[in-house]
Amino acid sequence: MTRGTLRKPTAGTAADATALGPAPDTGIHPGDRAELKELSDNALLANIRGLPKDSEMRAAACEILVDRYQKLVRSCVRQYRGSPEPTEDLMQVGYVGLLKAINNYDPEVGDSLSAYAQPCVSGEIKRHFRDKRWQIHVRRSAQELLLELRKATEELTQQLGRAPEESELAERLGVSQDDMQEARQADLVFSCPSASSASWSCVSTAT
Repeated sequence: MTRGTLRKPTAGTAADATALGPAPDTGIHPGDRAELKELSDNALLANIRGLPKDSEMRAAACEILVDRYQKLVRSCVRQYRGSPEPTEDLMQVGYVGLLKAINNYDPEVGDSLSAYAQPCVSGEIKRHFRDKRWQIHVRRSAQELLLELRKATEELTQQLGRAPEESELAERLGVSQDDMQEARQADLVFSCPSASSASWSCVSTAT
């Protein structure tokens, strides 16, 4: 499920409603959404856990959490800004990870939804790349440059007393900015945390 796909329940026929009796009132009333926005993460999660899956109130609570953590998803995607994948596609992948985190996070076990969601989102993005087999196309020269880049970063940081600029690193290594970008991509592929490194499982339990 990606952001923007939290759909309202499909309405049945009048005969269905009569046969089943009065349905519970789970719709959104004026002011309900504003009140939901004032709730804490844990309170919103309690609403999501306690309401039927076809409840509009439950969907609204979930949408609010997704909006609340949009910046977290974007920060995870930003690490891959030089990848062949469009940013918007990666945002949708990240939202899948966020929704899994919302479905599975247990406030009684974890410290915060944010801490739990970050590895879920990052892991989902990494799985996306792994499934597309992008990482096998990282050239060996980029992997070798990555090792040199790490060493040069340490040396220049000690010499300059600050983190070196990309241009300073490129000059030190005698490489182009394009070479530097490819090495950075290799670093992301091989070091980005996977979902298995999270403290809890990020596999969705939704049916």
